[in-house]
Amino acid sequence: MGIILWIIFGALAGWIASIVMKTDSGQGTVSDIVMGVIGAVVGGFIMNLLGQSGVTGFNLYSLTVAVIGAIVVIYIARMVRNK
Repeated sequence: MGIILWIIFGALAGWIASIVMKTDSGQGTVSDIVMGVIGAVVGGFIMNLLGQSGVTGFNLYSLTVAVIGAIVVIYIARMVRNK
């Protein structure tokens, strides 16, 4: 995927994850993009540990993997911030 598609994909995944984790009002667009891209990497790693493929392109499965990863990243960030 091109860099523009990765940014769009990351923004979408980060935005969905921020809504699920109820951090939508506290995060900005750049934070959503960063969380989404990092979430795609983390989600791909988690799925590889489970024996599944990670992010495979711009499709619903990859979006789900990225959102799951972004949720994990947001959760870990909350745990670190609250200590």
